Amino acid sequence: MHDRYAVVGNPIAHSKSPEIHTLFARQTGEPIEYTKLLSPLDGFAGTVRQFAADGGKGLNVTVPFKFEAFRLATENTPRAETAGAVNTLRFDGNRILGDNTDGAGLVADITRNLGISLRDARILMLGAGGAAYGVMLPLLDQKPKVLHIANRTPAKAAVLAEAFARYGRTDSSGYDALEGQYDVIINATSAGLQDTMPAVPAGIFGEGTLALDMVYADRPTVFMAFAAEQGACIRDGFGMLVEQAAESFFVWRGVRPDTASVFAHFGR
Repeated sequence: MHDRYAVVGNPIAHSKSPEIHTLFARQTGEPIEYTKLLSPLDGFAGTVRQFAADGGKGLNVTVPFKFEAFRLATENTPRAETAGAVNTLRFDGNRILGDNTDGAGLVADITRNLGISLRDARILMLGAGGAAYGVMLPLLDQKPKVLHIANRTPAKAAVLAEAFARYGRTDSSGYDALEGQYDVIINATSAGLQDTMPAVPAGIFGEGTLALDMVYADRPTVFMAFAAEQGACIRDGFGMLVEQAAESFFVWRGVRPDTASVFAHFGR
């Protein structure tokens, strides 16, 4: 018998999570089955509860349901509480544990896989939704010089920056007010899924800037292509995906898989 897990979202067809977790299962010998679960936009809670009622053991949660997952959980880990958003659910009887592994995955990809230190770095976060909330504290734990939040709606960026101001230096603006170059620019919007990008000025990218799009695809996103034209180093969200998946696997199974073999499998 295999324990059932899945990734739930809308859209979900593009997800590589099932293949990644299948590789983790083979590597560790853990008896799991991992699939995709499309939830109606207005039916997330019902979709999750039905999956659990049918014997499901846990879910990864992707756009646009991370805030809903936080509210649905009966108990949240400290890092989920701080983020106010959840990307990992574990079902233990009537208990629904919510966790957030996004930030740990992002920081591991940047610092360990790319070998880039975030200490004293100027970091720009584009977007102020669930994806951004989930990575704020782990980024600030790296002691950057500043973590600037920019959003199409400046008021939302200000709320996010203020929520995490006690953990490090944060500030905010709209896209059109951005100026100066940044060491690391993270696109936490879902624009890449629609083949668009935030309306940011070209001058924020410099030679050697790391431009990381949390979206992953078989080809560079519009954001990544634009950043590359300005001389930036580009990376998609695949590395973050693999690292946060390993963290989720540990939350569910108590076993931490090796990610290097997964990168090799995908030729990354």
